Amino acid sequence: MTIDDLFLRLSRSQFRLRFHLGRAEYQYCLKKGEAQIRQHATDFIKERLAPAVPANDGKQTPMRGHPVFIAQHATATCCRGCLSKWHNIPPWQPLTEGQQAWMVEVLLHWLQQEMQRPLPPEKKPKNKPDQSQQLDLL
Repeated sequence: MTIDDLFLRLSRSQFRLRFHLGRAEYQYCLKKGEAQIRQHATDFIKERLAPAVPANDGKQTPMRGHPVFIAQHATATCCRGCLSKWHNIPPWQPLTEGQQAWMVEVLLHWLQQEMQRPLPPEKKPKNKPDQSQQLDLL
């Protein structure tokens, strides 16, 4: 399977398409640069997915907090189940160096595509009720 084949398949998944970098993750990528993001991706894959039976498999990849985490969900490189279904990587075996390198390339490809999008807008703060006001019920 080529990276283009994979991204064509991913483009048909409404679940995968909903993932995009937020403003903070976008700026983090700009600040850290591709080399450091690549190193983070390499480390996350090696630590969280490479073992034959990863700790907390299926729940080891947070949904936010780092651009690579978001990319993992967008590219189905988040758990061994998704790796099996989307990347034909068999479960219950340690990931080879080649498989790990493939995953890093997939993640970087997605992140490079995301960085071509405009800077996401700032989130509007949620309106919190004024705690200083007491309701007059009577």
